[in-house]
Amino acid sequence: MKVGVVGVGMMGQHHARVYSELAEEFDLELVGIADKDVERAHEIGDQYGYEIYEDHEELVEEGLDAVTIAVPTTLHKKVALDFMKNGTNVLIEKPIADTVENARDILQAAEENDVTVAIGHIERYNPSVQKLKEIIDDGVLGELMSISGKRVGPLAIRVRDVGIITDLAVHELDVISYLFDERIKEVTAKAGNAKHPADVEDYAQIMVDFAGGKTGMVETNWLTPHKTRKLTVVGTKGIAYLDYIDQSLVVHNSEWKQEYKIQEREPLKNELEDFLDASINGGKPCVTGRDGLHVLRAARCAKKSNEKDKKMKVA
Repeated sequence: MKVGVVGVGMMGQHHARVYSELAEEFDLELVGIADKDVERAHEIGDQYGYEIYEDHEELVEEGLDAVTIAVPTTLHKKVALDFMKNGTNVLIEKPIADTVENARDILQAAEENDVTVAIGHIERYNPSVQKLKEIIDDGVLGELMSISGKRVGPLAIRVRDVGIITDLAVHELDVISYLFDERIKEVTAKAGNAKHPADVEDYAQIMVDFAGGKTGMVETNWLTPHKTRKLTVVGTKGIAYLDYIDQSLVVHNSEWKQEYKIQEREPLKNELEDFLDASINGGKPCVTGRDGLHVLRAARCAKKSNEKDKKMKVA
């Protein structure tokens, strides 16, 4: 199976590494890395055994079976369509695209070319989230009523082209929707910019509504000097506290407290295994293109809610 990576910045470099770690298990041929920063591409490619391409279109011609696209968000559509038209399955780092229209074009191209599209909402593959979903489905927490997430910390150098709602809040928007097993109906958001231009928010509070009165809340910022990644889930029978970083999960009810044993594993390895398996067998990845489109719609509605100071329906 011929694989490659386009863009070897903060996330792309790890995709290149993990593909190399999975090469024997999945019988992968590590074909190439494409990045306009040739020096950077050589640094990563030489380490893991990839050929280097300055232009992704040269890599398209190699006839890859699967490729990770980890370029700036505004380039997702162009790069993804070039590969899909050549029959390549694609994993696109989140968010799926810069606009809802471009995301729809990606999904249409995937259908027309009969290829798999996976979206890199990596927290779905966090072992603690997977365990939490398991106990929710087993009824341990009863009926879920509310989920709140806190994702704060200093600004990452890699973030240049989007605000915090699109860069960070999408993680919680995806996980909350996943745990409720429902699509978000409405969004209300308040956001602002303390250290960035007016069109780039660096802090936000987002409330999302689901059917039956269920709600989700997201707190996020690039202002906190230390990184926090936590989730609280409230059900009719108990409450769960999850820490993404520690990969820990604790559940309380009125009578007991239980700390679940989580087998720690790199979420990206789980993600790429899922993508490769879907690419080989033709099944659906855990995070589909449709999931990515939904989260992008919710994020765009959050930005509009803040701008217009009103609740927005997620189409």
